[in-house]
Amino acid sequence: MRDLLQRRLGAFDVLAHDDACPAHVRRAAVALVVVEEGHGAEACGIARLPRWSTEPALLLTLRASGMRQHAGQWALPGGRIDRDETPEQTALRELREEVGLELGSDALLGRLDDYVTRSGYAITPLVFWGGDTARALQPNPQEVASVHRVPVAELMREDAPILEHIPQSPRPVLGMPLGSGWIAAPTAVFLYQFREVCIADRATRVAHFEQPLFAWK
Repeated sequence: MRDLLQRRLGAFDVLAHDDACPAHVRRAAVALVVVEEGHGAEACGIARLPRWSTEPALLLTLRASGMRQHAGQWALPGGRIDRDETPEQTALRELREEVGLELGSDALLGRLDDYVTRSGYAITPLVFWGGDTARALQPNPQEVASVHRVPVAELMREDAPILEHIPQSPRPVLGMPLGSGWIAAPTAVFLYQFREVCIADRATRVAHFEQPLFAWK
């Protein structure tokens, strides 16, 4: 699985903003961490799927209720890129600070397209291999209410993605189903492109997808 992901990400022609962002756009990075075994996914209403002998899953967090922004929402570990940091360094730092996961730079498999949010961030998604290292996570209660291992097979559901058209934008709002609920963009955008590039082997772009109205701030 690790070799497959690395090959597909290596062949993907990433659309990156890097230093080309307008001055008012801030830079951020998030980590998509692939771990072995999907145990713990039942906490968000997902039945474990038996067709994977070793079930790959992605780490997903539920943000703490006391957060000033996007409290109680599903999110990938990540945050704003500090001065003199690379996106990779930011993602690794946020993994350590948010969920207590220590990974080295050798765990990096590749990156997906940057995505500019309505709140003024250009977010770089980086894909890491976590293997079986995520068995003893220690979420920071100030930032993370809980950590979940979501089976990659959940991203392949027939009802994914969810597309909604709103009068406020000509672009479709993208969501991804999760159990009996759903995840909003931008997190949904990264999960969807991971599915397309890494699992389905399709070079699908995502910059044109919209966020729901509640994320426009």
